[in-house]
Amino acid sequence: MMSIPGEQHKWLEKFLGEWTIEGVCDTGPGQPEMKHSGEERVRSLGGMWIVAEGRMEMPGAGEGTMITTLGFDKQRGRFVGTWVGSMMDHMWVYEGELDASGRILTLSTEGPEFGVEGKMAKYRDVYEFKSDDHRTLTSAKLGEDGEWRPFMRADYRRTK
Repeated sequence: MMSIPGEQHKWLEKFLGEWTIEGVCDTGPGQPEMKHSGEERVRSLGGMWIVAEGRMEMPGAGEGTMITTLGFDKQRGRFVGTWVGSMMDHMWVYEGELDASGRILTLSTEGPEFGVEGKMAKYRDVYEFKSDDHRTLTSAKLGEDGEWRPFMRADYRRTK
């Protein structure tokens, strides 16, 4: 069974290359934001998937490494992917769509509620291409009131 990359797979090539990362995370009510920085290298896997391998310096928590995969499932008509990091044992599984502008990819997932043992929550990651060499990632959690609350934002700038 051989699939042929389509238009959406071609769109994912925007991620290819080497990037620096500068970001901030919300550390809780009344607490200062935590800054983080790192780098990411993104490669293609047969034109069907991208594989992003990142390293990030997290103040007070040392270095973290992470791997993101993104592809497009033609049968479901949705972007799909995963994220794993050295700092946790949960594999995040994503599904999402590209907006009409072709600049914003919104991915939904479910994972552990931070700080609440055994409880799951809904999360959303939004990648926005500001230009070919600058993209942002904003992560948010769905609150019990139905509102999305951002907790992390990062700027990625292409170096190669």
